[in-house]
Formats: sequence, C-alpha cells, structure tokens
Amino acid sequence: MISINNLSVEFSSQLLFDNINYVINPKDKIALVGKNGAGKSTMLKIIAGLQKPTGGSVAVPTDITIGYLPQQMVLEDTLSVADEVRKVFAHVKEMQQRLDAMSAELAERTDYESEEYHALIDRVTTLTEQLAMASSDNYEADMERTLIGLGFLRSDFSRPTSEFSGGWRMRIELAKLLLRRPDVLLLDEPTNHLDIESIQWLESFLVSKAKAVVLVSHDRAFIDNVTNRTIEISCGKIYDYAVNYSKFVALRAERIEQQMRAYRNQQKQIADTEEFIERFRYKATKSVQVQSRIKQLAKIERIEVDEVDTSHLSLKFPPAPRSGDFPLIVEELGKAYGDHQVFDHATFTLRRGEKVAFVGKNGEGKSTLVKCIMGEIPYTGTLRIGHNVKIGYFAQNQAQLLDGELTVFDTIDRVAVGDIRTKIRDILGAFMFGGEASDKKVKVLSGGEKTRLAMIKLLLEPVNLLILDEPTNHLDMKTKDILKQAIRDFDGTVIVVSHDREFLDGLVGKVYEFGGGQVRECLGGIYEFLEKKRLSSLQELEMSAPKPKADEKAKTAATESKDTESGRPAAKLSYAEQRERDKTVKRAAKKVEEAELAVGAREAELAEIEARIAAGDVSPEVFTAHAEATKAVENAMSVWELSQLELDDLKERYGV
Repeated sequence: MISINNLSVEFSSQLLFDNINYVINPKDKIALVGKNGAGKSTMLKIIAGLQKPTGGSVAVPTDITIGYLPQQMVLEDTLSVADEVRKVFAHVKEMQQRLDAMSAELAERTDYESEEYHALIDRVTTLTEQLAMASSDNYEADMERTLIGLGFLRSDFSRPTSEFSGGWRMRIELAKLLLRRPDVLLLDEPTNHLDIESIQWLESFLVSKAKAVVLVSHDRAFIDNVTNRTIEISCGKIYDYAVNYSKFVALRAERIEQQMRAYRNQQKQIADTEEFIERFRYKATKSVQVQSRIKQLAKIERIEVDEVDTSHLSLKFPPAPRSGDFPLIVEELGKAYGDHQVFDHATFTLRRGEKVAFVGKNGEGKSTLVKCIMGEIPYTGTLRIGHNVKIGYFAQNQAQLLDGELTVFDTIDRVAVGDIRTKIRDILGAFMFGGEASDKKVKVLSGGEKTRLAMIKLLLEPVNLLILDEPTNHLDMKTKDILKQAIRDFDGTVIVVSHDREFLDGLVGKVYEFGGGQVRECLGGIYEFLEKKRLSSLQELEMSAPKPKADEKAKTAATESKDTESGRPAAKLSYAEQRERDKTVKRAAKKVEEAELAVGAREAELAEIEARIAAGDVSPEVFTAHAEATKAVENAMSVWELSQLELDDLKERYGV
C-alpha cells in the first residue's frame, strides 16, 4: 500500500536514517519503537508528507488517505466542540450541494436525447451513490460515540473549545482524525493526554475499526493490545518483526546478543589487523601485506550495537536535605470549581521518606491536589508543609514550558548557580546530551529529549519532597526504567501522579485513590491496592468510579477540573430529550443483544470444527477453518465488548 524506498535523512551531517526500505500493508498495526531521538516522529512526518527526506522516497497511491496526529499541535478556538468535529463531515455537505445543483440543471434541460444530457444523468447517478455511501452511517451518532469514548460529556458538545485545556483540545483533534477513517493512521504518542478508560476505548477502536495504523507510544500495554508488527529504528537502520511488542522484546534480546558476539569478533579482527600494520609498517619485505591489510581495514563495515548507545544515561537525584518527620499534613482539605466539588474532607499525613502514588480517573482531583500543595490555587481546610521541606515539582507540561529558541546548554546554564556551572557539560553528557547535542536548539528536540532536559533542571537543586505529575510522558521505555530506579534510590519523600501501573509497581508503598469527591488511603503497593479492590487492573479502577449521590445529580459534571474554574448547573432534560435518551439506550441494548447472538453463532461454528478434529479429521483444510473460526469468535467478542461498554456508559451517564 505505502512503500518506503531507500529512505535517508541527515541532520547536521549526522545520519538519522540510512537507506531504509519497508512496506505498510492494508491491515498492518505497526508499533514504531526506538530510543528517544532515534527518529520515530521524523519517520511519521515523512510518511505524512510534512517533511522531505534527504534521499529516497515514500510511494503513496493516489487513492490512499493518511491521517496524522502529532505530539503537539496548534489548535483553533473559535467553535464549539461539536461544530469543530463536524468540520470532518464537510465533504458530505459539499456533495449534497453539488447533487442539488445538477438536479436543478436536469430539471431545466430539455435535450433529452443529447450525449451531454446522458452524461449529466450518469454524473448524478454516480454522485447519488457516493452520497448514499457517505451518509449510510449516522455521522452525528459516530461523532457522539467517539467524543464520549474519548472522555467528553454530552454537555461538553456545545461548549467552546477555548474552555478546554490543551490536553482536551488534543482529544478533539484525535476525534476528528478517527472520524475521517483514513486508510493509514499515523499516531504519535496518542495516549499522553488520555486517562486509562479513554485509552481502553481507543485500543478497542484501533483494533476493530481502524485500517492500517503506525503508532509511536511508550505505553507497553497499549501497543501490545493494538499492534501486530513492530519496527525498531536503531543506529540509522530498521529491524522489522511480525509480532507485537512483548514478543519483539524477546526477539530483540536474541538479536542484540548475536550482534554483540559479531561486534566482539569484529573488534578482535580490527585489533589484530591494526597490530599487524603497526608491527610491519616500516619493513620493506612486508610492505605489500601491510598495504593489503590497510585496504582490508578500510573496507570493513563497522557493526553498531544500539545497546551501547543507550547505556550512557545516568540519573541520580542529589541527596535530600533532612526535613521534619512529617513533610506534608492534610486535614479536611477541599477544592471546588463553582458548583462542582472536586474533592472534600481529604485527610492524610506523609512521613519522611515515604513514596506514594495518586491514582484515579482524569478530573477527579489528582493534579488539583498537587496544585494545592504548591500553593497555586486556593482551597478549604488545612494543608501544612513540614519543617525544612524543599519541594521539587515536575508538572505535566514541564517540557512544554522550555524556551524553544535556547540551546540545550543555555537552558541549563540559565538556572545553574555556584560550582554546578563548571559541571554543566558533564551533567548534560550523563543525560545523553554530550558533544554537539548540547548545542541543539530546544525546539528541534523530541518529546522525550525535552522531558529529559526538564528533568535536569529539577535535579540542579537538592530537594527532599519530589512531586512528579505524569513524569513518564514522552520517555522511552529504557529511560522510564532508569527514572524509576533513580526515584527508588532517592532518600527523600515522593508523590507520583501516574496512570502507568508498570511504572508504579515496586516504586510506591502507599496509594491514594481519587474518585467520587473523596481521597482514600490504601496501604501497600499498587498490586496490593488492586487486590484489595478486587480489581485486576487500573482500567477497572477507572471504570468503577462511584455514582453521584442523589443530591449531586442535579449538578453538572461538565466542568470538572479538566476545565476552567467555572461551573454551571446542568439543564433539566425536556420531554423530547428524554425520548431521545430512551431511544438511544434502547438502540444500544439491541446492539448488545445482536452481538451476543453473533458470538453464540461463531462459537457454535467453532465447536462444530473442533468436533471434526476430535473425530480424527486432521486435514490442512480443517485446521485452516479452525484458525478462521477462532478469529471470527475473537472479532465477535470484541464487537460485543464494545457494545456492552457503550450501553454501560449510557446507563451510567443517564442514571437508568
């Protein structure tokens, strides 16, 4: 479908890609992986046609459509959420206008036997069929399902996009992209602004409805659930595996081991050759052999092993100055935005050296409580910072606050004080910004590189209370592991706000759950917390948010803490709206029934084939049929799960 041919990219005389070749097939779900700065985002931009390669080409058939979601984008703020998303369906309106114009022309013409008249009839027929296909799906219903799946409420649809934070406006762009249903979806870190419930919905959408997908993500579970092919960019080359990420990791370890053996053998060969050249360089009787070895050495294609490159990152927080025994004491703390009470009566105490996690659905108050601790917003109740507590705060948008026009070196030079100024180059080198990389402008850095640079700024001043709000966004998996170890080794107190279960495992000894206007303390690590809650994953946690109390049902959930600090009561549903609500729920329930019947039918077909195998039929055809039937059952189950999720969501939102 899309062919990448001899692709080469060079930045500042450094080769990023070296004659890369591969093909994106119609149903591929590809995970594009590699360390930060390897060129993943650059690859997506080149495929999308937004950046030109130094050499080679990307062949895209004329009838293939491509949709691209970058990590960061400039968004308009002039329309409501619904009107902004409806722009996706402008082609349907344009087709209808063209059809109306041609129909009017047909009504006026009388040259019924002319070729032009018959050609016009053919065009009207073709356009009518195209319009019928484009309108066959209820795009208003599609828009509603997609926005709700991405975490919006129906009451949000009429609100201006300017009222939403950057992360929520990014969701609007993602909704527009998904509704276009392009032949190839290029997604660069799409989960960074999603809570886990929305991530799960996006997973289901990409698996069941998307065509070809090329995905850059550092969320292991997400790419494992979505992709069936992994392409690693390493040392300017690619390694293509027809497996998901987990299987790729095992295969990559084998490849690296083989490369290391080949690398060591080659290094020995080079050393032996150089030793021979040096020993006999000035002996006339050996001049022919020496020249032959010199030519042989020049022709050797040096083996590179990416594992060597990624091992340089060294992350260590400075020793924490001793604080009081209780760095943070919270009593009856509350925060409201207008009529919406984000949380209330929060009471807990952190002891010196504790490492805790804040978990829960987006909008339930995790970042809001952090802002209360930082003194950025007013609150009710009591919040006391302990004796000699020095806070180091890494906000969600920390990397975006960097000045893009400064170089990496200047960024650190402006905040470094005292003796540390003489060690800036060493510090940057430890964070893989050594040599020419320290002279790069911040605006050309990848998302992960910007996050690392923001982390360096945090490390320059010794602190004893670290507050990290989604610190793993944009970090590659190896760097996440290094950051996790550095936090483990830190001897101060730590608060981590994160949706990443794998990152939190083994890191925190206490979990604070945010939900339903409350903050609940749970002793033990993340898995102990999940076990106590009888949940198998954080996805289930986020989907089991408590229903609002009776006296709160009249209040709107539209202005949660994701938005501005204004709240408005929800309007009472009219009779027509109530009827539409009932019809929507009824349609969703019917879809669940149909999906259940389809699952039963597929399972019956599979059972019939398995009975044939049990009876002794071991022909190749029966095993092929068994594989197809198994896949059909899995697809039917996916459709049923999506239908059930939609029905449950409608019932919860409408309180029926």
